[in-house]
Amino acid sequence: MYLPKAFENNDPAQLEAVIQENPLATLISYLPSGLEANHLPLMLQQEHGKTILKGHIAKANDLWMKLDSNNEVLVVFQGPDSYISPSFYPSKQVDGKVVPTWNYVAVHVKGRMAFHHDEAWKISFLNQLTAQHEANFEQPWNVSDAPKDYTDKMLGAIVGIKIEVLEMKGKWKVSQNQSRQNQMGVIEGLSQVDDQVNQKNNVTMAALVKVRLKNG
Repeated sequence: MYLPKAFENNDPAQLEAVIQENPLATLISYLPSGLEANHLPLMLQQEHGKTILKGHIAKANDLWMKLDSNNEVLVVFQGPDSYISPSFYPSKQVDGKVVPTWNYVAVHVKGRMAFHHDEAWKISFLNQLTAQHEANFEQPWNVSDAPKDYTDKMLGAIVGIKIEVLEMKGKWKVSQNQSRQNQMGVIEGLSQVDDQVNQKNNVTMAALVKVRLKNG
């Protein structure tokens, strides 16, 4: 990942927060047939003093047959992102020397991946994953709500994965390379964009720019 110093974020708490809030990851691996990307939700945990990512893939996905256990993989988590119009910058009115760009937050994780076929491991993980994502529902669904013969069948159709995190890097491209005046313009501009589809991202991005502006 191209990572200018101004955009670098090495704060473990902030990196882990992005993963927790945006669990759908892109898992990139290098196979004998070449590069391959898979998209799957991953859960971040601490285990025996190590940072771990856990997930599962379909058994029909031959990744577990093509990739040896303990091979290194790259996992990408995408945080909020927003289009930044040149019209946001007050400096546009001064010299016109501005261009469009895109602000975004991303976390790249390098790790060593292992596969798990043991049913006890898989059911334990699925219970944890389900509890995490059902927590905000009024009546959370539990794995045990489904018939046992059905869940047993589904368990046989998946392979668990565990990634031991070796390196974690964050990129916060939130207008740090702009003047204070232009950063304030970005905050104002994003707050006024009439875009229902991207409204949440724009609000979040405006807040991130504001934090960076406050912290200098």
